Amino acid sequence: MKESVVIWLAILIPVFGFAQNTHLASAGSNTDTNLAQKKPLELKERRVLPLFGEVSKTSEQIDEEIRFLSECDKSFTSRAEASSFFTARAWEYLQEGSLDTACYRFNLAHLLNDKNVETYWGLGVISYQRENWVDAKRMLSRGIGLQGENVPLLVDLSTVDLKLYAITSRKEELDEAAELLNRATAIDSSYALGQYNLALLHYNLNDLDKSWEHLHKGRALDFNQMNLDFVELLKAKKPDPLGFFK
Repeated sequence: MKESVVIWLAILIPVFGFAQNTHLASAGSNTDTNLAQKKPLELKERRVLPLFGEVSKTSEQIDEEIRFLSECDKSFTSRAEASSFFTARAWEYLQEGSLDTACYRFNLAHLLNDKNVETYWGLGVISYQRENWVDAKRMLSRGIGLQGENVPLLVDLSTVDLKLYAITSRKEELDEAAELLNRATAIDSSYALGQYNLALLHYNLNDLDKSWEHLHKGRALDFNQMNLDFVELLKAKKPDPLGFFK
């Protein structure tokens, strides 16, 4: 399952976040988080927010959850098994681009087992796809709180930090991305997306030699993951020292 998760994340989360955006998720008037804060949400609206919007549950929601858990207890040998089942379905919906359905399935999986790391991971990916960077960072961070040595998860969180830096130019985003990537590569330096994110990190730090170094490390590990638009940006600042990219 984990191998499939990594493949899907590679598809769903762009490697580089250098494209500029004009708003943070927390600042936009139509973000999920602000909707939860501004008005009471109907149950159907809560279902498609990460962790049901993390607001006080209504009696209707509590009754629905009791029925759901009771049915799962009848159908599965354990709630952990049921959580894994709903997680697998959620990833399938996410791969198809059905974000609302995927979000609801991840929420149900979390309800069954709040220690299931993939629920936070999936909800983080959904938030990223919705351009809700703040929720993406929050969900992925909670996943890392449970699995601090999960290299793909660490790298995905660094992707969010690099995206936020592209939007805000706040150095703390770069600092956190650097810390995450250093942790990830200390555990496994052969994870290609980690090397590509290090290339972008050093590009933003204007350390172009280091950027090329990590880009070529990523290229050697998995050329297909490379972002060729980023290569052009890097070439414009400094020609490839190895002469591979003309």
